[in-house]
Amino acid sequence: MPYDFLDTLSTPSVKAAQAANGSAAFWTDFQGHHRGSSRFTEAESAFIAARDSFYMATVAENGWPYIQHRGGPAGFLRVLDDRTLGFADFRGNRQYISVGNLGANDRVALFLMDYPGRRRLKILGHVEIKDLTAAPALADKLAVPGYKAKAERAVIIRLEAFDWNCPQHITPRFTEAELRPALQPLRDRLAQLEAENDALRARIAALQPA
Repeated sequence: MPYDFLDTLSTPSVKAAQAANGSAAFWTDFQGHHRGSSRFTEAESAFIAARDSFYMATVAENGWPYIQHRGGPAGFLRVLDDRTLGFADFRGNRQYISVGNLGANDRVALFLMDYPGRRRLKILGHVEIKDLTAAPALADKLAVPGYKAKAERAVIIRLEAFDWNCPQHITPRFTEAELRPALQPLRDRLAQLEAENDALRARIAALQPA
């Protein structure tokens, strides 16, 4: 059955590694559910909209891979249509390694992580860099109201394929915002106990001789 993501990456060297490790037959005659992934569905769009960061891999002209962390408010990576992503590229350390790599090779790989839910979405695509000042409508679509970072350019990613990974080996991690609802009952109970303690102290003090 079709498996767009793996088919895209199955070079002769990958197939040789599968054969050497005993998995070639499984992937050659894959009988799992259809893994066509050339268009985002509502599931991918919702997952992407909830992310506040992702990892982006590019390859330099000298063959070295480079992985960059991109972050911002949740939803800063936008699904523009079912085959296109876009985000405002905020100013960072100004090394411009990813931008430079993409100028020579437009291929990109993204890893989007949901640590609490132990889910990850992998995306392959081709990138187009756009000048935000020359594309005001696009700038409006990618704007992040209230976020003070300076957007230097737009990064548009045309989807090649995506794939969901299994939860194996993903350690759950939680942000402060994700922990807040679970911790609130404890905080409320602590506040109640502190108030009761203060009241008891006051009653004891009142019983002391002047």
